[in-house]
Parts: sequence; structure tokens; C-alpha cells
Amino acid sequence: MALVESLGLTPLRGDLERIETALAASVQANDRFLGDVASHLLSAGGKRIRPVLTLCAAYAIHGADDPVHSDAVTGASSVELVHLGSLYHDDVIDEAETRRGVPSVNARWSNIVAILAGDYLLAQASSLAASLGADVAALLAATIGELCRGQVLELQHLFDADRSEEAYLSAIEGKTASLMATACRVGGMVSAVADPTLDALTQFGHHLGMCFQIVDDVLDITGTEAELGKPAGNDVHEGVYTLPVIYALGSSNELRDLLGRKLDWPDVEHARALVHTPATVDASLAVARTHATKATEALTGAEGLDPFVCDRLAGLVEGLVTRSS
Repeated sequence: MALVESLGLTPLRGDLERIETALAASVQANDRFLGDVASHLLSAGGKRIRPVLTLCAAYAIHGADDPVHSDAVTGASSVELVHLGSLYHDDVIDEAETRRGVPSVNARWSNIVAILAGDYLLAQASSLAASLGADVAALLAATIGELCRGQVLELQHLFDADRSEEAYLSAIEGKTASLMATACRVGGMVSAVADPTLDALTQFGHHLGMCFQIVDDVLDITGTEAELGKPAGNDVHEGVYTLPVIYALGSSNELRDLLGRKLDWPDVEHARALVHTPATVDASLAVARTHATKATEALTGAEGLDPFVCDRLAGLVEGLVTRSS
């Protein structure tokens, strides 16, 4: 609940509890086995960043004195179900053994079970979105397409030492920023806000997502396994060359000679050491800060939003950048 506490919005904790109840109901199935598998990661917890964004978008429109309308809870739940479904699929792609401190679905059961359960979660998300109207359903469908586009683009560049910054940014726009943008937009859509303000909330979510992913990728280079909750350097190990690696490759022939293939863990540590330089980290975080600034500016330029909620969201963005320091 650290995220809830940091935002300091009175109704947020209670509204998140409403979302947890809605999520638990959504993952149930007539087939007990499917229900158990679909609820596996849900019961393991998570930060719930995306539903928080949906709630905060609604607070920004109506103020943070009272709980949100039930439509905002439904919209936030649909967004989180898309995220959960994508995690099931990601773990199959990555051959992950754990997720959120518990065995991944593919490790505990099988890849086929994980894929089908992920599909089930996406279907449940679509059902919730459809209950809010055709516009929300269409937005969610388009977002799922963007998640796929971003992930496919990333897969095309596995172990590619020539991966460009442009290709990297396009991939994270799809696989991360699109869903955070949608989370904010849904909060605005169910609150019947005017189009310019709706677009501003969407831009906030987009730039927040870009900042979030870049900082996460920096931490994979600079952090420890205890801090990350997963092996440090996992991106390098899996052949996903992120922004700090791309920048480091521009000035290190030693790193270029090392990459381009699957590395054992001692070589991963050596690669991390080559990437982990002040110049590389600072250059990567400068891009994250640019998106952080754009996120805050999107809210500042919007009309009719609650100043206190906008200030809390600006603090959230700043917190994302400073967690890498």
C-alpha cells in the first residue's frame, strides 16, 4: 500500500478494496481449475498502478473527497485484468519461473494452461469494458492490440546489438505506456469529461508509462536482486537490450563483442558493469525526466482538473524518477 499512502488521497484505499472485490469476482469460472489458475497471480498481490491511475483520473475530475462511481471501479478492474492477462503471456515468452514471489502459472502448470488462462483474463476484461459502452470496449481492444505490437517488436530485436533507440521507444510505447494511457483515459471516459481534458489525462498516462519503463530498465542495470524482486540483469540475460544498454553500446566495443548471444550469469554481471557508468545512467534518466516533465505539463495545461489531485499525481511522477537515484 505504499503507493496509496504516497498519494495521500482519502478515498483511495477504500476504492482499491472495491476493485479487489470486483477482480476476485471477475476471475471466477464455472470450472474450478480455470478459476484457480485465473486467480493465481491476483492473490499474489501487486502494486495495482494501473487501476490507481483510473481512480486518480476520476478524482481529478470530481475531486478526492468521495469514493468514485461504480463505473470507475469497473473500468479500473478491466484495465488490471488486461495487465494480469499480459503477465501470464509474458511469463510464457520469458520462460519465467516466478512472478510476484510465487511460482508462475507456466511453471506451476504448463505453458498451454498459462496461455489459455491469460486469454480468459483478457476475455473477462473485455466483458467488463463492454458493460461500460462501445467506446470503452473499443479502446480496450485497441490497447490489447498495442500491447501485442510492442511485445512483437521487442521480440524482433532480441539479442540485437544494433537495436535502435527508436525501436526501443516504440516497443515500450506499446507494451507499457499504452495501457497506462488507457487506464487514465478510462477514468476520464466514465466521468464524462470534455475531450480536451480527456486527451490531457491520456497524455499524462502515456508519458508516465514511458518514464516508468525507462526507470525500470535502468534499475535492471543498477539495482540488486533484493531491490528488484527478480535477478538483476535479467533483461540482458534474456537478450532485451534496453535504453542504457543501447547507449553503452555506442561507446564500448568490449560490450558489443560480449552481447548478441545468450550469456551465462557471470557474463551478464560483466555486461552490467560495462553498462553501469554515470554517463550511460544519466543519459537514460534524462529521457525518463523528459517524459516526467511532459506528464506533469499535460495536467497543468488541462482545464477543470482538481489542483490537489494533479499535485499528488505530479509527486507520483517525481517519485518514479527519484527511485532510480
